[in-house]
Amino acid sequence: MTRRLCSLPRQPAPSFAAGLTAERLGALLAGRRMWVNGTVLHYCFLDAGSDASVIPVPGTGEPRRVPWAGSEAQREVVRECFREWRGLGIGVRFAEVGDRDEAELRIGFQTGAGSWSAVGREALSVGRGERTMNLGWDVTAAGERGTVLHQIGHALGMVHEHQSPFAGLHWDDEAVYAELAGPPNFWSRQTTYTNVLRTLEAGEASGSVWDPQSVMALPFGPGLVLEPERYRAGLAPSGTPSPADKEFGLRWYPSAGCDRPAALVPFRSVPLGLGPAEQADFTVEPSETREYTVGTFGEADTVLVVFEERDGEPRFLAGHDDGGCPDNAVVGVRLVKGRRYVVRVRLYSTWGSGETAIMCW
Repeated sequence: MTRRLCSLPRQPAPSFAAGLTAERLGALLAGRRMWVNGTVLHYCFLDAGSDASVIPVPGTGEPRRVPWAGSEAQREVVRECFREWRGLGIGVRFAEVGDRDEAELRIGFQTGAGSWSAVGREALSVGRGERTMNLGWDVTAAGERGTVLHQIGHALGMVHEHQSPFAGLHWDDEAVYAELAGPPNFWSRQTTYTNVLRTLEAGEASGSVWDPQSVMALPFGPGLVLEPERYRAGLAPSGTPSPADKEFGLRWYPSAGCDRPAALVPFRSVPLGLGPAEQADFTVEPSETREYTVGTFGEADTVLVVFEERDGEPRFLAGHDDGGCPDNAVVGVRLVKGRRYVVRVRLYSTWGSGETAIMCW
């Protein structure tokens, strides 16, 4: 029996400047969706008031209003799955909020709209009135907990494991198209290509070795994979984060250490000394209230994010990703005397001298 599968919406291909080295391009592909470590991802559940979509009824085409709200039992499954990911020891935390304007992740339960999520930082480009994640069927049903864990994996920046270039899967393309065009998925050819048949770039994959037990792999029945022969009977991932998933999560989001971040003092540059995918954290406690500029220096691709600490929790203020550009990451932000701020910088790659620094002024 064919299961209902994750249906990520098609996204435009990333655009980078011409002439980038393979190493630099690979680093950009690998990290462009990932959050800076130490981020608190706030999530909210969309309510039953005005949150709904008007969709055609299958077979008749008549419009009907389908709400985005889910039951409390479904919400509790999602909360448990956030706790399970956090329990792996990753350096990203999750916090439920009631105000969608405070949430990076906005979760709906629209029946019939498929299950999907924005991948990592793609959520930041989704309008505040829109979902960044949808769970399109009852996730309290037996065997459906994996659907939620899978979508949270996407929210953390992970992609479909069965599309890894290291999987070596040779699909029977037309059989896959035919299978997923029928119930319960009713996918178009484009949706099937986007979520199954398209092979990812090496830099996009979660690792250099394919993991068929990853929670980011989808289950498939027999007759869809031609080679390797051992998968002709189908793919049956466990539906929970595998050891390789945990390794990936801790590589990008290592557990926070006990060391207090270094202070970033206005008009005093600090060398970064980072390697690819490494991160440096700083605190800023301004002596006066005014507009400040925080920026990086050097021939490097970086992500720079400024947070304000509120009740001991970092809340996003401003950020800039200069990946693939000749300019450096720079943000302008108003800092208030008496408050504490956290600046996080993650490196994609360097070129030239490789010397990088950060300064606040």
